[in-house]
Amino acid sequence: MSTTLTQAELAVLQSPLSNDCRVLYLLGLRPTANTASTASAAIDYKFLLSMLNGEHKDTPYQRGRQINSLLKQLELVGLVALPEALDLEHSINGKALLLPLINNAQSNFDTLHKSHFAISADWKPNKNLFLEMASLLGIIDTEYDENEVGEFISYWLGRPTTILSEFQWTQKFAHNIKHKRVAAGYSPVRKVGNQQVKVAAGIEADDNARKLVEKYATSTKKN
Repeated sequence: MSTTLTQAELAVLQSPLSNDCRVLYLLGLRPTANTASTASAAIDYKFLLSMLNGEHKDTPYQRGRQINSLLKQLELVGLVALPEALDLEHSINGKALLLPLINNAQSNFDTLHKSHFAISADWKPNKNLFLEMASLLGIIDTEYDENEVGEFISYWLGRPTTILSEFQWTQKFAHNIKHKRVAAGYSPVRKVGNQQVKVAAGIEADDNARKLVEKYATSTKKN
């Protein structure tokens, strides 16, 4: 575990962000995170609430959902990502989050934090970063089409005051893909680990053909 911030982390922490978010990240999440896996320690609402309240007598932070609200802001700027099974509409006490920028392997994406802009009609997600985000978010099928990119752009063109970095736009797109597939009741046909993945029909047909060949080859040998 390293407490030395990466350049990518510094770039985001120095961008417009509430001080409470900075405190939560720097003191509540970062010190105990695993730099190899990018996983945080298990979230402890009681500890985080006490840390954020500090010496405030009126204890402004009293509930876990207030922590989740700060985490949503950290997610928006790319400092935090959620594993597939978690969402910030429910308690994540005792669960681990992902801190994608703590690994020095992310340094290839440092330049994607340097410029901020409103989305444009010709915007494209950064493919390499999308694959990294997909891996962190548990998205097995990483294919997306122009329609999905177009819908994403169309939505954010209507919100021209939203200014993000290239890293943040691509991360937001990855989250959009994840949530769309979950909401659509994605129905895959093959299980990989503890996740199910939709398999191309051609591949499935090839597997079936192989099984038939093996079956009849065995029958022929017996006869």
